[in-house]
Amino acid sequence: MIGAAFTGFLTGTSLILAIGAQNAFVLRLGLLRSHVFWVCLFCSVSDGILIALGVAGFGAIVEAVPWFPWVMTLAGAAFLAAYGTLRFIAAARGDYEMVLSGQAVSLRAALGTLAAFTWLNPHVYLDTLGLVGAISTGFETWPLRWSFAAGVTLSSFVFFFAMG
Repeated sequence: MIGAAFTGFLTGTSLILAIGAQNAFVLRLGLLRSHVFWVCLFCSVSDGILIALGVAGFGAIVEAVPWFPWVMTLAGAAFLAAYGTLRFIAAARGDYEMVLSGQAVSLRAALGTLAAFTWLNPHVYLDTLGLVGAISTGFETWPLRWSFAAGVTLSSFVFFFAMG
């Protein structure tokens, strides 16, 4: 169980390190010291929900269609290669410059923005429902899969609260 959780933690850490819109927003609010606890909690709990859905749902699909993880692996690799190329080009152009205005936003506005960045982002579904779900099927029993999911979720909590 510890090995599955550790694998989950490392997997989650490797997936969450990419700085996208959500992470940039959390970093901005952290630098401004604005609603840090609630922002980090919202992001971490949202990830936990999506991770649980990915492990539960993907496991059920794989039991019905055993070749599905292989197809998802190829599709995910193609997507990540294309996405990585686009992000590299954007970074080279300077599209990720962030200006701190020093003005705080309300908690409601911060959580609303985070909800959009989190729940409307197709990349989060690829990571949590697709990749994490697919990787979890490598663990033969449900207790090991849930231990893996707990490790991924822990990495999300550690990352967001450390960044915030």
